[in-house]
Amino acid sequence: MFLAIDAGNSNVVFAIYNDQTSTWTNQFRLDTQPESLKSQLTKKVPLYFLEHGLGPQDILSIGISSVVPEINAILTDFCQSFLGTKPYFIQASSYEKIPVKTIRPDEMGTDLMCNVRAGWELFQQAFVVVDFGTALTFTVVNKKGEVVGVNIVPGLKTAIHSLTSNTSKLPEVELKLPTSAIGKNTVHAIQAGILYGYTGLVKGMLETIRMETGEPYRVIATGGLSSILTTIEQEFDLVDRNLTLEGLRLITIENN
Repeated sequence: MFLAIDAGNSNVVFAIYNDQTSTWTNQFRLDTQPESLKSQLTKKVPLYFLEHGLGPQDILSIGISSVVPEINAILTDFCQSFLGTKPYFIQASSYEKIPVKTIRPDEMGTDLMCNVRAGWELFQQAFVVVDFGTALTFTVVNKKGEVVGVNIVPGLKTAIHSLTSNTSKLPEVELKLPTSAIGKNTVHAIQAGILYGYTGLVKGMLETIRMETGEPYRVIATGGLSSILTTIEQEFDLVDRNLTLEGLRLITIENN
């Protein structure tokens, strides 16, 4: 079995790929904060393995995509001490062995490049990956498999947290799409403003990308919040929450 570890700014996602069934199983998340993560790896992960009938010997290979360098040593120590396996970290040099390219490999986030690798495996034509995470990103890939560029805006949760943490009277609200775009109370007003506002943002960004490049693109949505904006589901050719994990797996294979 292959263990993928996707370390983002908010959560570290663990997922196991079963080679016999070609499916992702046993996904779980831990908090990214270094002190909290170290404790969770020591206590929660061994218990999780035990409860799901898994043993360290079942994990034959580990790939890690991390955009949080300060936790890399913690993850490495966990993999070697508990699983007895040295992990492979996706990095700029990893991109040399994959069939998609970027002109600035040192600036390309490993999570985004994992998305690109998996997207190319699916379409092998021009596409855009819209990743709904801590940041909302648009990664544009042309028909040659070259990363044209990336757009980054605050993610949905980040936008709400920024709004409520910088105002004294606005509460933190649930990310739930209201039935009306016109708010009738404070909670409704925030939900409508953020979620319908981001509906327009995503539509507008995709339209602008197509107009600027003059190229038709397939569109893939991924990330934990990719299913919330049901108002734009028709904009996506595919919604795949495992896209980053699949790209991580493919890049690890191509570099080992």
